[in-house]
Amino acid sequence: MSADTVSPVVVKLGGSCLEDLDGTWWDDLARHAGRRPLVLVHGWSKPLKRLHPRYSEPSAVLRDRYGNQSRWTTPEVIADIRTVSAQLAEDVFGRLERRGITAERFVGSDGLVSAGEGERWWWREKRLVELDNLVGPITGVDPAHLKNLVPGHACLITPLARNAAGQEVNTDADRAAAAVAGAIGAADLVLVTDVTHLLIDDRPVHRITAAAAAAFRDRGATGGMRKKLRAAEEALERGAQRVVIGSAPLSDLLAARTGTVITRN
Repeated sequence: MSADTVSPVVVKLGGSCLEDLDGTWWDDLARHAGRRPLVLVHGWSKPLKRLHPRYSEPSAVLRDRYGNQSRWTTPEVIADIRTVSAQLAEDVFGRLERRGITAERFVGSDGLVSAGEGERWWWREKRLVELDNLVGPITGVDPAHLKNLVPGHACLITPLARNAAGQEVNTDADRAAAAVAGAIGAADLVLVTDVTHLLIDDRPVHRITAAAAAAFRDRGATGGMRKKLRAAEEALERGAQRVVIGSAPLSDLLAARTGTVITRN
């Protein structure tokens, strides 16, 4: 068995697309999980919006002075994230276990993921104001918590984190997946989303280097894709061999039959 075969694969499941992944998608994921250790990092955007209409309002999203977007996160939002994430985990576990894959859940703030101090200055109603926002950049992942990285078993991570002050904070799930991939030595990071490819000048990109992707990120990418390209750069810097972005089954993405493959060179 080659090193690539047994190397863990990290898959970030976008919160906007989870409910659209059909049975054949999960069948394919389970086949991979039977051969390689699997770590899943999930988002929660759509479940959170279903929980309460306020999460769909523009005021729920802030932009900092550097142009980075963040969900305005208060203790109440953290509690709601925990609620929808527990429900999501139960659903994912059921899908995997029906296909012969055991699974366990990790909440990042329970010692797995640490975060730095968050930005305090945010644009709100066209004014730059100082706000408490329980969001912080990831500073580390402790891989000792992920002890059971073996074929046939999946680890599901809820990407909350704990900062130096002991606060539980929200993090970007794509960048959390990148940090996890680096911490466990994963060769592949797959960002499963609701778009089929990265688009540059309205044309699908099938393969791109990290340098070219970063240049586009800073020049023209917006919103969620900008964060995904930043996460890709961070995963490659941490040792991943490639990052794949797309909406297809894992087999098709890893075989580069669809999606966008980002490599170091």
